[in-house]
Amino acid sequence: MGRITASRETLKPDPKYNSLLASKFINCLMHNGKKTRAQAVFYAALERVRQKKPDVDPLELFTQAVENVKPEVEVRSRRVGGAAYQVPMQVNRTRQQSLAIRWILQAVREKKGRATEEKLADELIAAYNKEGAAYTKRENVHRMAEANKAFAHFAW
Repeated sequence: MGRITASRETLKPDPKYNSLLASKFINCLMHNGKKTRAQAVFYAALERVRQKKPDVDPLELFTQAVENVKPEVEVRSRRVGGAAYQVPMQVNRTRQQSLAIRWILQAVREKKGRATEEKLADELIAAYNKEGAAYTKRENVHRMAEANKAFAHFAW
């Protein structure tokens, strides 16, 4: 039986930009159920993006940043005859989006010493420019998949 995904039907677009992606991002950013605080941080970060890059729409920059971080392939462990191989596999669209959001937030949370909205704004701009910790993570995953191409025939 397939996995039930009720969240996809009940997810509402965010109130300010009417974007499902922004709503998903805010939900992942949320900590201890404080959605209003997560929204405030997200919108403040987009406002900082608007100040730093006035020529680009902040929501477009955010969307493109997430697109740039999405991985095409990933490696998964597969046991074959007592040995574990790192097998490169295609990533489906929903997982691509989830990984991209997770990596951006992980990069933001690893940086210390500044306000979250500042760190988020900087990471989004970096991802938009194909730089930064989240984009580096994507590149490392792609490099790992490329290095383990020889085990692709173990994919299921």
